[in-house]
Amino acid sequence: MKEYKKDDLLTVSITDMDAEGQGIGKDDGYTIFVKDALVGDEVKVKIMKAKKNFAFARLEEVVTPSPYRVAPVCEHHRRCGGCQVQCLSYRAQLDFKQNKVRNNLIRIGGLEAEKVDACMEPIIGMEEPFHYRNKAQFPVGTDKEGNPVAGFYAQRTHAIIPNTDCVLGVSENKEILELILSYMKETGIPAYDETSGKGVVRHILIRKGFASGELMVCLVINRDSFKGEDELAKRLMKIPGMASVTVSINKERTNVIMGTQIRLLAGKPTITDTLGGISFEISPLSFYQVNPVQTVKLYGKAVEYAGLTGKESVWDLYCGIGTISLFMAGNAGKVYGVEIIPEAIEDARRNAERNGFANTEFFVGKAEEVLPEFYENAAAQGKEDMLHPDVIVVDPPRKGCDEACLDTMLKMQPERIVYVSCDSATLARDLKVLCGGGYELKKVCCVDMFGHTMHVETVCLLVPPLRQKCLFQ
Repeated sequence: MKEYKKDDLLTVSITDMDAEGQGIGKDDGYTIFVKDALVGDEVKVKIMKAKKNFAFARLEEVVTPSPYRVAPVCEHHRRCGGCQVQCLSYRAQLDFKQNKVRNNLIRIGGLEAEKVDACMEPIIGMEEPFHYRNKAQFPVGTDKEGNPVAGFYAQRTHAIIPNTDCVLGVSENKEILELILSYMKETGIPAYDETSGKGVVRHILIRKGFASGELMVCLVINRDSFKGEDELAKRLMKIPGMASVTVSINKERTNVIMGTQIRLLAGKPTITDTLGGISFEISPLSFYQVNPVQTVKLYGKAVEYAGLTGKESVWDLYCGIGTISLFMAGNAGKVYGVEIIPEAIEDARRNAERNGFANTEFFVGKAEEVLPEFYENAAAQGKEDMLHPDVIVVDPPRKGCDEACLDTMLKMQPERIVYVSCDSATLARDLKVLCGGGYELKKVCCVDMFGHTMHVETVCLLVPPLRQKCLFQ
């Protein structure tokens, strides 16, 4: 194999794409990763970093475009880290995501290809894959002329690309951002500088309730307050739909965006939104799915897989503010939610109360600690009807389920496990454990929640081949 080095110019055909959306091609068996190159492209590239068996290269020219290549809507798409595959047709994006999940289940999960193909349903895509995000967090900085700017970080950097009108966000973002930036310039309020740790405004958080139409703005600031904040809040409240203006105080030298202290400037501390007929109260710190249209489809599929008839007991082991729990509650006998974050459980209880769900109960703690204690107490009290959960639902973070949580699920032996995943690699890893513990994968469905990115949600149904006795008895 010939030796490859930095600045080499090559022409390669792109035959695949990786999990981050980079095109993959080969030159004499040597693997080349090329950002912004698509499957089917023939491209000229310059090697930027060469390793023994592979290299990262910059796209110089598309010699022959892929049949799946389309004109991007956003002029910043190549620099911004948000839309990795905006140049790929939406149909091709869906096919790629479906195939990525399939391959992970086979390669990482150890499942047979024929079994996976028999289980997989068609991916659920969006009717409109733009302007779907109900939440956006914009870093604030200063340009070369000293003017305040807001936008997004360039990929793998903290260099801000000014952009007040992201095509994935709501149309109101532009008006809100430009009002804030104009006010900062008018009054001399400085943007935060990461290098020095000085300045005031660090980030601007904007949320919108798609059903309610309510808007929320939260300014993340580097001090307790700033001069002119009341006047800025007054101007923001004049924007149609504005319901909440707050500040989040974050004085730490950290990459964490939000501070823990929220102070109300105008309006009310929360906004509301409705998903599938269920009303949710949302604060600046609340976890809430960013694509409400697809969330209804995702949770609807989870409820379908749960096979509820109105009598079942359901455990939601990463319940957050109770979104999936409440979707299940309308069709279940009893729903128990478990979450390690106390504030999220408080939100879940309030959301259950505001929607009139009396058949829910929420616990603070780890699932592997809460469930055994609950069922051991039931056994000690002779409550045989409570010893067997009918359904366990998990929607873990990107890292997947804790090993102890998987072990607890296997000990509980529910009739059905519904696994909702935002990362198909950790999903596949966890399914390998669950299927190795006696469960069988019955159904898989991908739901595209994040068009023009490489992310995809997946819902799986697992059932035991034979119901056994609960190991906690």
